[in-house]
Amino acid sequence: MENGKFASRQAVVLLSGGLDSMVAAGLAREAGFQLNALTIDYNQRHRREIESAKQIAETLGVARHVILPLDLRQFGGSALTADIAVPKGDASDSIPVTYVPARNLVFLSLTLAWAEALGSRDIFIGVNALDYSGYPDCRPEFISGFEQLATLATKAGVEGKGFTIHAPLQYKGKADIAREAARLNLDTGMSWSCYDPQSDGLACGTCDSCRLRKAGFEQAGLIDPTRYSDA
Repeated sequence: MENGKFASRQAVVLLSGGLDSMVAAGLAREAGFQLNALTIDYNQRHRREIESAKQIAETLGVARHVILPLDLRQFGGSALTADIAVPKGDASDSIPVTYVPARNLVFLSLTLAWAEALGSRDIFIGVNALDYSGYPDCRPEFISGFEQLATLATKAGVEGKGFTIHAPLQYKGKADIAREAARLNLDTGMSWSCYDPQSDGLACGTCDSCRLRKAGFEQAGLIDPTRYSDA
């Protein structure tokens, strides 16, 4: 997408406060979209990222930032929404317990609802299919499937005004994403990745998300500004 190509169009960005969503939002801004950011406060364990989302939204100059409460602890089923220990160390080949049941499906549905209300046809999400911990709702098949569903499920879609689900990081690893953040001149210190924030406010450094982030910055030859408790 060329800079300014979509200057008159609005986009809704699903902004978690993590590195991936920050870069996805930065790419949407670079493409010339006017940004509207949606952050879901789902009563997750790593609530520190809500504050990160606020900082990122302000820095990117979004038109509006909605922080929507949705208590997924009522359902549980994940180390992020129930009293289940966050796994540390090497990841297994199975889908980890940090997977939140149908999270991206739920979140994209809410993002779609706001986009239709705004008259926007463009949604940005920071999922990627390389460094994604095996979550099924980060796969390209899910993104393309949801895009088709969005057309079937909305008034806009029925009237021939379909939606585009932009996943610009879909085939990028964490090193690529860190490099994109640097190219976009984004302050990665604002983003938060840790699944298990420590009582002293530091990132744990040993959960799956921390290890992916640290490895990505190292492979990219960039400094990770995150302060880790295991440093």
